[in-house]
Amino acid sequence: MAESAARLRLFEIPLLFGVAVALFGVWVSTHVARWNGTKDPQFVVIDEVSGQLFTFLFALRPLNWKYLLLGFILFRVFDIWKPFPARQAESLPGGWGIMADDWAAAVYAAIGIWIARGLGL
Repeated sequence: MAESAARLRLFEIPLLFGVAVALFGVWVSTHVARWNGTKDPQFVVIDEVSGQLFTFLFALRPLNWKYLLLGFILFRVFDIWKPFPARQAESLPGGWGIMADDWAAAVYAAIGIWIARGLGL
Protein backbone atom coordinates (compact mmCIF):
# COMPACT_ATOMS: atom_id res chain seq x y z
CA MET A 1 0.00 0.00 0.00
CA ALA A 2 2.81 2.42 0.86
CA GLU A 3 4.51 1.66 -2.44
CA SER A 4 1.41 2.53 -4.46
CA ALA A 5 0.99 5.76 -2.46
CA ALA A 6 4.60 6.69 -3.21
CA ARG A 7 4.07 5.96 -6.91
CA LEU A 8 0.96 8.12 -6.91
CA ARG A 9 2.93 11.01 -5.40
CA LEU A 10 5.55 10.58 -8.10
CA PHE A 11 2.79 11.20 -10.63
CA GLU A 12 0.91 13.90 -8.69
CA ILE A 13 3.82 16.32 -8.42
CA PRO A 14 4.65 16.37 -12.16
CA LEU A 15 0.93 16.53 -12.96
CA LEU A 16 0.46 19.55 -10.70
CA PHE A 17 3.53 21.15 -12.27
CA GLY A 18 2.13 20.42 -15.75
CA VAL A 19 -1.23 21.97 -14.88
CA ALA A 20 0.53 25.02 -13.40
CA VAL A 21 2.61 25.46 -16.56
CA ALA A 22 -0.52 25.05 -18.70
CA LEU A 23 -2.54 27.64 -16.77
CA PHE A 24 0.38 30.05 -16.67
CA GLY A 25 0.80 29.50 -20.41
CA VAL A 26 -2.83 30.37 -21.09
CA TRP A 27 -2.50 33.57 -19.08
CA VAL A 28 0.85 34.63 -20.57
CA SER A 29 0.01 33.77 -24.17
CA THR A 30 -3.31 35.64 -23.91
CA HIS A 31 -1.50 38.78 -22.82
CA VAL A 32 1.36 38.41 -25.31
CA ALA A 33 -1.05 37.84 -28.21
CA ARG A 34 -3.03 40.93 -27.20
CA TRP A 35 0.16 42.99 -26.79
CA ASN A 36 1.59 41.76 -30.12
CA GLY A 37 -1.70 42.09 -31.98
CA THR A 38 -1.57 38.57 -33.42
CA LYS A 39 -3.70 35.50 -32.78
CA ASP A 40 -0.77 33.11 -32.15
CA PRO A 41 2.63 34.83 -31.81
CA GLN A 42 5.31 32.47 -33.10
CA PHE A 43 7.82 33.56 -30.47
CA VAL A 44 5.59 32.22 -27.68
CA VAL A 45 6.93 28.74 -26.93
CA ILE A 46 5.31 27.91 -23.59
CA ASP A 47 2.63 26.06 -25.56
CA GLU A 48 5.32 23.74 -26.94
CA VAL A 49 6.81 23.25 -23.49
CA SER A 50 3.41 22.45 -22.02
CA GLY A 51 2.54 20.08 -24.86
CA GLN A 52 5.83 18.22 -24.58
CA LEU A 53 5.43 17.96 -20.81
CA PHE A 54 1.91 16.56 -21.19
CA THR A 55 3.13 14.10 -23.83
CA PHE A 56 5.31 12.39 -21.27
CA LEU A 57 2.82 12.74 -18.42
CA PHE A 58 0.05 11.14 -20.50
CA ALA A 59 2.45 8.42 -21.71
CA LEU A 60 2.83 7.30 -18.08
CA ARG A 61 6.55 6.69 -17.63
CA PRO A 62 8.60 6.64 -20.79
CA LEU A 63 11.64 5.13 -19.12
CA ASN A 64 14.35 5.25 -21.73
CA TRP A 65 15.84 7.50 -24.36
CA LYS A 66 13.92 5.76 -27.17
CA TYR A 67 10.55 6.76 -25.72
CA LEU A 68 11.79 10.28 -25.02
CA LEU A 69 12.96 10.65 -28.62
CA LEU A 70 9.79 9.02 -29.96
CA GLY A 71 7.64 11.32 -27.83
CA PHE A 72 9.50 14.38 -29.03
CA ILE A 73 9.18 13.36 -32.69
CA LEU A 74 5.53 12.32 -32.42
CA PHE A 75 4.62 15.52 -30.60
CA ARG A 76 6.25 17.65 -33.30
CA VAL A 77 4.55 15.66 -36.09
CA PHE A 78 1.11 15.98 -34.51
CA ASP A 79 1.69 19.63 -33.62
CA ILE A 80 2.50 20.44 -37.24
CA TRP A 81 -0.14 18.15 -38.78
CA LYS A 82 -2.88 19.19 -36.32
CA PRO A 83 -5.34 16.29 -36.72
CA PHE A 84 -8.84 16.63 -35.29
CA PRO A 85 -9.44 18.22 -32.77
CA ALA A 86 -6.11 20.10 -32.68
CA ARG A 87 -6.93 22.37 -35.63
CA GLN A 88 -10.34 23.18 -34.17
CA ALA A 89 -8.80 23.88 -30.76
CA GLU A 90 -6.88 26.80 -32.29
CA SER A 91 -10.17 28.66 -32.65
CA LEU A 92 -10.65 28.85 -28.87
CA PRO A 93 -10.33 32.39 -27.52
CA GLY A 94 -7.00 33.91 -26.51
CA GLY A 95 -4.40 31.76 -24.83
CA TRP A 96 -6.74 28.77 -24.72
CA GLY A 97 -6.47 28.44 -28.50
CA ILE A 98 -2.71 28.95 -28.44
CA MET A 99 -2.25 26.21 -25.84
CA ALA A 100 -5.03 23.70 -26.60
CA ASP A 101 -3.79 22.56 -30.01
CA ASP A 102 -0.52 21.52 -28.37
CA TRP A 103 -2.40 19.61 -25.67
CA ALA A 104 -4.27 17.71 -28.38
CA ALA A 105 -0.95 16.91 -30.09
CA ALA A 106 0.33 15.68 -26.70
CA VAL A 107 -2.54 13.22 -26.39
CA TYR A 108 -1.84 11.81 -29.86
CA ALA A 109 1.90 11.56 -29.13
CA ALA A 110 1.24 9.78 -25.83
CA ILE A 111 -1.01 7.28 -27.61
CA GLY A 112 1.84 6.69 -30.07
CA ILE A 113 4.16 5.93 -27.15
CA TRP A 114 1.59 3.53 -25.65
CA ILE A 115 1.35 1.73 -28.98
CA ALA A 116 5.16 1.53 -29.30
CA ARG A 117 5.42 0.12 -25.78
CA GLY A 118 2.62 -2.36 -26.47
CA LEU A 119 4.48 -3.56 -29.57
CA GLY A 120 7.66 -3.94 -27.52
CA LEU A 121 9.57 -1.29 -29.42
